[in-house]
Amino acid sequence: MEKFRMVFQYFQSNSESVMNGICALLALASVKIYTSFDFNCPCLPRYNMAYGMGIMFVPPAVLFLCGMLVNRQTVIMLEEWQRPIGRRKKNFAIVRYMCTSVIQRAMIAPVVWIIVTLLDGKCFICAFSESIDAERFSGFANKTSLEVLLLLSKVPCKEDELMRNNPSRKAVSRYLRCWSQALGWSILLFLIVLAFVARSIKPCFNQTAFLQTRYWSNYIDLEQKIFDETCCAHAREFAHKCILYFFESMQNEMRTRHLTVKVAEEEEEDHLHGVTDLDQMNSLLEFWYEDKPPLDIGPASRRQHCRAKHSMPLGGYNECNGWHFPQESKNSKHTDV
Repeated sequence: MEKFRMVFQYFQSNSESVMNGICALLALASVKIYTSFDFNCPCLPRYNMAYGMGIMFVPPAVLFLCGMLVNRQTVIMLEEWQRPIGRRKKNFAIVRYMCTSVIQRAMIAPVVWIIVTLLDGKCFICAFSESIDAERFSGFANKTSLEVLLLLSKVPCKEDELMRNNPSRKAVSRYLRCWSQALGWSILLFLIVLAFVARSIKPCFNQTAFLQTRYWSNYIDLEQKIFDETCCAHAREFAHKCILYFFESMQNEMRTRHLTVKVAEEEEEDHLHGVTDLDQMNSLLEFWYEDKPPLDIGPASRRQHCRAKHSMPLGGYNECNGWHFPQESKNSKHTDV
């Protein structure tokens, strides 16, 4: 149980591991869905191709979209692409890196589905049974072109009366299955070789730009996560104070009856940073989106670039001190929200 808890905490703290686990689950789900799917080829001319190719490629498209949706970096990537420049420059190398990472993870489940369908061969037989050369098989001799087309469309349906006793049905089916499995194994081998080559030649290139891009992409992900957590904590504190102001009589009663609660409240740290109403909070959130602060936390560089050294106006932003709002009065009894 302790090991399971440690593994869960690791996946919870590591965003990339969570995304890899979700993509692996989607890949396993695609295999399970295909194995439980009851495949029935229509065995009709001009319909077999549409049905077979649809089963082979439509579910992978759905799985690809699901992989894009469950990856939280998709939203972060789009936000980074669309956000105003403000006080922080955009680095499109980070967007390209995140886009590549998202697409690679989203492609796992569709590729697994396509390979499984090719190795199974049913979709391939249904789609291309009408496209083979009937002259290679003796069972279609002395037949008109329409009869040959009809018989070939019945190849996937072994229970059909027209093909039940046809000696060439199994031959055609084996022929198409061999092509399907050969194509599936070829795709799998190509992907393995491609991954091996990419992993082998990767150290041959300069890793500085890659490390920088990976660092800042992880920073953007963590920044958004910590910002959301901080907003939740700030909103909880804000709601707590608004409720206390609303129930003023209850608060006074608690102070008279429970002195320990009063001491705890007085010692509790105030996380609101001068935010006292809805407009101030909206202005703060608008500034975070429209004019993100620069990635610089050095005090020396701050003093060098500060334009205002004196006190800032109420409710404004200053480069030296950040956001400033008027502190709430001790005699205030109500907060407008």
